[in-house]
Amino acid sequence: MPTLQVIITGTTMTTHTETVLRLLAWLSPAFPTGAFAYSHGLEWAIESGDISDETTLSNWLVDALVHGGGRSETILLRHARRTEDAATLARLCEVGAAIATCRERLMETLAQGAAFARAAAAWGGGRLTALSGHDLPYPVAVGALAADHRIDEDATAAAYLQAMTANLISAAVRLVPLGQTAGLRVLVALEPALLAVAAETRGATLDDLGGCCFRSDIAAMRHETQHTRLFRT
Repeated sequence: MPTLQVIITGTTMTTHTETVLRLLAWLSPAFPTGAFAYSHGLEWAIESGDISDETTLSNWLVDALVHGGGRSETILLRHARRTEDAATLARLCEVGAAIATCRERLMETLAQGAAFARAAAAWGGGRLTALSGHDLPYPVAVGALAADHRIDEDATAAAYLQAMTANLISAAVRLVPLGQTAGLRVLVALEPALLAVAAETRGATLDDLGGCCFRSDIAAMRHETQHTRLFRT
């Protein structure tokens, strides 16, 4: 008979299986955050010719994960997971909005954060409730809910990065276009970068926020005036 690993924190007992189920639900493509509508600038990068196949997509996403939004968002998520008081969470929301590199990136994170909070209300959580009325960046929302349910920080960070990466690959599969199998090959190839970002951000402070993924930032800025658009960002 299979056994369950049990993690006890205070008076709350969460099994490993419950953790997996909740992360799968919250970070599933079916969770109503509207993530399918955002390309994080990929739409412009594909139209401009920066991304045209598996290799160029993989290279672009590695940079976005290691030097761009993937890293900064994971740092924010980790700090939200560790935070217990509403005032500090509110400040993290302000920081998360401030580091958005352009209008479309700001819209992307705040719209997904608000949608995530509305959908996650079914699970309950004092931290998310305390943030009602605030502009809520998506990684802060995920970290706060994980804290409410005492879900392991490392598992949450890795799951968040995987969901982010899978969503961007899905956008590229539709836009390049690439086949589903090609998209899966890119996802497999990105696992080392994903795990490296998850590990590197474990000890990061808010002073470590920021990046140097300038071409991705420019793509997001250019997307706002792109003539033909399928995605919101």
